[in-house]
Amino acid sequence: MASSLSRYGALMLKGYAMGAANVIPGVSGGTIAFITGIYEELIHSIKSFDVQALQLLLKGRVKAFSEHTNLPFLLAVFLGVGLSVFTLAALLSYAFEHHEVLTMAFFFGLILASIYFVGKHVSRWSFGAVFMLVLGTALAVGIALLNPANPNDGFLYLFVCGIVAMCSMILPGLSGSFVLLIMGNYWLILTAAKDRDIDMLIPVALGAGFGLIAFSHLLDYVLKRFHNQTVGLLTGFVLGSLLIIWPWKHTLTEERLLPDGEVKVAEVGYEWLLPAVNGEFFAALGLIVVGALLVWGIEQFGAQKPVVKAG
Repeated sequence: MASSLSRYGALMLKGYAMGAANVIPGVSGGTIAFITGIYEELIHSIKSFDVQALQLLLKGRVKAFSEHTNLPFLLAVFLGVGLSVFTLAALLSYAFEHHEVLTMAFFFGLILASIYFVGKHVSRWSFGAVFMLVLGTALAVGIALLNPANPNDGFLYLFVCGIVAMCSMILPGLSGSFVLLIMGNYWLILTAAKDRDIDMLIPVALGAGFGLIAFSHLLDYVLKRFHNQTVGLLTGFVLGSLLIIWPWKHTLTEERLLPDGEVKVAEVGYEWLLPAVNGEFFAALGLIVVGALLVWGIEQFGAQKPVVKAG
């Protein structure tokens, strides 16, 4: 009993860290899941919500449904994510708004160290794994350099936004909030959530649910059959995301007219800068080290990885 409580407490902490990471554009909760050793079990568990799970639930076989979907694991992780949204996430949002360079420096160190800890899951760096590493890096950099699209409140586009945002959230190195910025609908969806605009949120939620289930099946398949190449690709995503996380950059903005007539200042790109050597620079370097050390600590914490159930 004590060991079970310890395990689910640890899972909640890992979910807490995932939720906090997703607040910052450019940082992915998937990266945290990977370095804490729960990524593959998370993908496999989400993928277990299939026809068999639905049949078990409809028949009232709650225990069998819980075992089939690894429900206690998912509840512990997502409870941690939810708690993070209401606590640490708010603090990180404040820090990002008022101390952007220092906040991004911390995450830069976190992501920089994550490259090694994600990449070490590749058992052999074959040509295919190296090629996927380069491809993943190029894709992440390409996304960072894209100019954001204009807002679009069409049902189908909002549905696609939900799919893409959810898929990017569970991919290490790709941030769901950043992808929504690129697609032009970040502020639109954020405003809809604030105003509880159900008509606009329904297609996003449907897309997110569909994307989560469908993409988890794809990831589970490729991780089982092409593990080294897939992890190589994910490592490339993490490496390429450093361009977005670089602390010393100027955000380029312009006013965008939302479909409801409201004008929002939207991010349209970045101007990357070299840091000035001053007090803030040395503080940022210190936070980069702290971020890297935190990843090392998280890796040690997640070293005892749970065995993924067969299915």
